[in-house]
Amino acid sequence: MSSLAKNYSRRKIAFKRGNGSFLYATNGKKYLDFVQGIAVNSLGHANPHLIRAINKQAKKVWHVSNAFIIPEGERLAKRLTQKTFAENVIFQNSGTEATEAAIKVARRYFYSKGKPYKNRILCIKNSFHGRTIAAIFASGSKKMTEGFGPKVPGFDHIEFRKFKPRFPNIRSKIKKNTAAIMVETIMGEAGIKPIPDKCLKYLRKICNEKKILLILDEVQCGIGRSGDFFAFEGSKIKPDIVPIAKGIGGGFPLGAVLMTKKVAKSMSPGSHGSTFGGNPLAMSIGNAVLDQIFKKGFLKSIKKISKYFFNELNKVKNDYPKLIKEVRGIGLLIGLQLFNDQKKFIQKLENNKLLTIRAAENVVRILPPLNVKKSEINLAVKIIRKVCKECK
Repeated sequence: MSSLAKNYSRRKIAFKRGNGSFLYATNGKKYLDFVQGIAVNSLGHANPHLIRAINKQAKKVWHVSNAFIIPEGERLAKRLTQKTFAENVIFQNSGTEATEAAIKVARRYFYSKGKPYKNRILCIKNSFHGRTIAAIFASGSKKMTEGFGPKVPGFDHIEFRKFKPRFPNIRSKIKKNTAAIMVETIMGEAGIKPIPDKCLKYLRKICNEKKILLILDEVQCGIGRSGDFFAFEGSKIKPDIVPIAKGIGGGFPLGAVLMTKKVAKSMSPGSHGSTFGGNPLAMSIGNAVLDQIFKKGFLKSIKKISKYFFNELNKVKNDYPKLIKEVRGIGLLIGLQLFNDQKKFIQKLENNKLLTIRAAENVVRILPPLNVKKSEINLAVKIIRKVCKECK
């Protein structure tokens, strides 16, 4: 009998080791892992470069507190700002903490401007921004908020639709007390739904007109997952605040909120903190991840292999049009939307040694490491096709 609380519905499988795209279970079976910790292990399991980095830093210093300068964090922040829209960074330990920090930064910005009444954040209903009390009410999902009242104030919601208008009545939702619009560039838990570039440009335009901030949540879709470093880059816009996590740590807990200098100025000493955020061990691993992602041609290789993967998955969809409704996503953040509940399909994939995970709208979420091999994609497609045949 496990002593763990039952807040997770765990599959009856455990792993003893991993290597690249594969996991080796305690039952002796080998699985192709296209969950990768839910888009966390950006460079796969037991990546040699990350192992060297963590071993090297572990022999030096693990933790010192943000009461002191942390050179590894200074370097990681500098590299992130040199390659992105951002001018300042606050390090955290997870995506939900990064989201919380983003909310605090937005509110603090208007407070510093003498407008403390501008403290509400406009979010997409049934989105996902984390599991803390504030984050679940930002998401606006009944499933996530049920039983966790009273309602945390400060959040309003808009709809995002597949058809036009994408954001109906959005202007009417922006009030005098609205501080920011916060959306996931690609809605992950909601079913792998990218927000089109035109819509991102529209949101930026509205934020400019209303003199409010734009927060783009790239916790799941950022750090190369889309084939660009950030998924919003194709829209050519500049957000004000971007929370990140997951892939930046390559499997080690690491998050951050990136921001422009304009909003960062409001964060004075003592306005926000984190005991473990920015610790030397996490920072060294973050730098090691960027070593790989910033390598010449790495992001282009993601786009190339992603295009191949989508083409192969669409071939399967065309062969099984009554089973697969749509192949969704961008880069290596992929959703296979089925007409019926995906639970049995995911179980059959697992029975055939391919690990995937669910998302809303009957979507099978497929998240290979960013350095996945073509042969591994071919194996995944072969298994998916086999399961489709079984389910026909």
